Amino acid sequence: MKILFIVQGEGRGHLTQAISMERLLRNNGHEVVGVLVGKSESRRLPGFFIRSVKSPIKQFSSPNFLPPGANKQVCLTRSILYNLLKVPEYVRSMTYIHQQIKETGAELVINFYELLTGLTYFFLRPSVPHICIGHQYLFLHDQFRFPKKNKCSLFFLKLFTRLTALGASQKLALSFRYIPKDNFQHISVVPPLLRQDVLLQESTPGEYIHGYMLNASFSENIMDWHQKHPEIPLRFFWDKWEEEPVKTIDSTLSFYQLDDYEFLRQMAGCKAYASTAGFESVCEAMYLGKPILMVPAHIEQECNAFDAMQNGAGIIDYNFNLSNLIRFSKNYKPNRLFVEWVKSAENIILNEIEQYDPLNSLQGMYMVEDFV
Repeated sequence: MKILFIVQGEGRGHLTQAISMERLLRNNGHEVVGVLVGKSESRRLPGFFIRSVKSPIKQFSSPNFLPPGANKQVCLTRSILYNLLKVPEYVRSMTYIHQQIKETGAELVINFYELLTGLTYFFLRPSVPHICIGHQYLFLHDQFRFPKKNKCSLFFLKLFTRLTALGASQKLALSFRYIPKDNFQHISVVPPLLRQDVLLQESTPGEYIHGYMLNASFSENIMDWHQKHPEIPLRFFWDKWEEEPVKTIDSTLSFYQLDDYEFLRQMAGCKAYASTAGFESVCEAMYLGKPILMVPAHIEQECNAFDAMQNGAGIIDYNFNLSNLIRFSKNYKPNRLFVEWVKSAENIILNEIEQYDPLNSLQGMYMVEDFV
């Protein structure tokens, strides 16, 4: 089956999921004919993604959150107004996506939470079926529990998620745990699709705290805490591309450019992990048995953090107060059920995708219910 990927380029989660999905499909005889990635002025495509993906990569202009202000939180209103001004550019991107679907000969489109995919299917009506994959589709599931947050923000989060899935035949919701299928919403709950590099890491206890900041502005919080606790080694990754590959502050604090191999290697050997609550890196830390401090930067990450906390992953804070993480780590117990759930991902996800193979009239026998 010929498959085209369309990927939201914000953060690293959707990018690493696309890497894993390409490997899974290629290993099972399918062809990924191209990878279209949404880009914005505030982000650039990480080198690890370019090196890892085997299929042709092309980029198009796509809506994204603006970088946060002084309070480290994404301003939804500013982002909406900014993106409204760029609507003509996004219309051209939708036309480009439609052309690529036809020119690549794709028989299936897999959408990694890119808004313009849903809008392309709504307005331009490509004939090729498409399915969506991402943890955000769990927010539409009738059994998902939300944190007690602003109802307006939750409404827009769910609205945005629905817009990405316009015209989709199925939504694959990546989840920390098994939840029965939501047939009304066409949602199949599947395990996180972690990369082989994660599954092959050997987790060892370390003395340093490892971290990742989606927004480099959080580095001020890290510096403040470090000045009070200079004896605790800290190794944090960020996407501040204008800095050198490793910015060494002193003997116990360094900031690293995002390199996924080094990121995973250091995660496997750390004492604990601190993050802005991106789903993918939280899953990686859970798989490697690391206690987590989650500092949400926007409403989507608020939901991620709340869900992860319910599954024993870690604690939530609204600043990088690493003292809380150190205290939590003393009594932390890894979630072994999560590890087994992750190991079942490839069979479950492949079965869901191959239902759309025009040459395969028989559905796979491995069903998600077999895991329970």
